[in-house]
Amino acid sequence: MKVLDLQCRHGHSFEGWFASQADYDDQRGRGLVTCPVCSDGEVSKMLSAPRLNLGASGPDPTTSSSNAAPVGHAAPQQLQAAWMQMVRHVMANTEDVGPQFADEARKIHYGETEERSIRGQATREETEALLDEGIDILPLPVPAGLKEPLQ
Repeated sequence: MKVLDLQCRHGHSFEGWFASQADYDDQRGRGLVTCPVCSDGEVSKMLSAPRLNLGASGPDPTTSSSNAAPVGHAAPQQLQAAWMQMVRHVMANTEDVGPQFADEARKIHYGETEERSIRGQATREETEALLDEGIDILPLPVPAGLKEPLQ
């Protein structure tokens, strides 16, 4: 098994597991390797050190304080992980109303239906109209990998 550190052109880092280098090349060539955050298909391999499990119980060099982000500054990986956790929380605690989001948000705002937490899709124009009406909404991009159950 070959574990590769990958990054999309937007700077999102992630890990990919492949049977071999040829398997990675084949999947990338067929457009199957995409960023789990933004679905970008322009992915490149990052330089990485080999990972060896020698059974030593010494300190883990990947968690040394020299790799820590300065106080008050989160590392990009920490920000990415926090964002993904937030998106998962929103998806687990809201009702998906799909493309009827703008209509449902208005019905809730004007008391025409019960108040509940919803999510869905809205065009830029619909989003701007809702905000102009004083309806509090928050556009939240959802990674493609979280839109459907992963196998």
